[in-house]
Amino acid sequence: MPFSLHQGDALSVLSQLPDDCVDAVITDPPYNSGGRTAKERTSRSAKQKYTSADAKHTLPDFTGENMDQRSYGFWLTQIMTEAHRLTKSGGTALLFTDWRQLPITTDAIQAAGWLWRGVLAWHKPQARPQAGRFTQNCEFVVWASKGAIDASRNPVYLPGMYSASQPSGSKRQHITQKPVEVMRELVKICPPGGTVLDFCAGSGSTGVAALLEGRDFIGVEKTKHYASIAADRLTETIRQTLGQDDMVLTA
Repeated sequence: MPFSLHQGDALSVLSQLPDDCVDAVITDPPYNSGGRTAKERTSRSAKQKYTSADAKHTLPDFTGENMDQRSYGFWLTQIMTEAHRLTKSGGTALLFTDWRQLPITTDAIQAAGWLWRGVLAWHKPQARPQAGRFTQNCEFVVWASKGAIDASRNPVYLPGMYSASQPSGSKRQHITQKPVEVMRELVKICPPGGTVLDFCAGSGSTGVAALLEGRDFIGVEKTKHYASIAADRLTETIRQTLGQDDMVLTA
């Protein structure tokens, strides 16, 4: 079964999955960031934080974007603890984050039992310049492992920095959508034929990348609108790569 997609709360869904069922956790959780003050970060919607007003995006908002710092750290620790249970020994975890939430993300992943391995950089060439300031054109990927890594299972040499712009125009289907070309490189940390888990699946870019690279995929997305988009994208990827429909979508 190349992929399964669950629409619902991530903690509830993950609690129902069996131990040791995935090889890698690769996810882009809501950053709960953006804004100059704590009030701005916890009162504004994802769309207000991460899209420009003059761009006139019609993309729907997503939930889970208004936790304060301690709540975010506690939630991330909880869910990464559950993800740790689901991951095979020697498996890996990759979490996207921004500069504000980088420290709490590294704390949470270690508190959840993972061995922190380092930080990757994602360079965004089309970031908007800011007068009198440094351009914020870099986000990060915190990566870790569940104990020791057996390199013989997946002897790849992967870069520590990636450069690609966020999809734009009609190709942008989610407020914080990540480029498939970046995700295709990241999923290679999962052994060929292994399973990638993304519990904040959004519009399904991680899953599309996993399928294109010969990995299976388990996705969880809370927002019904985006779960539907993810299902369509994953199904179309299966049709293009395997010429078949092989999926499970659960509520």
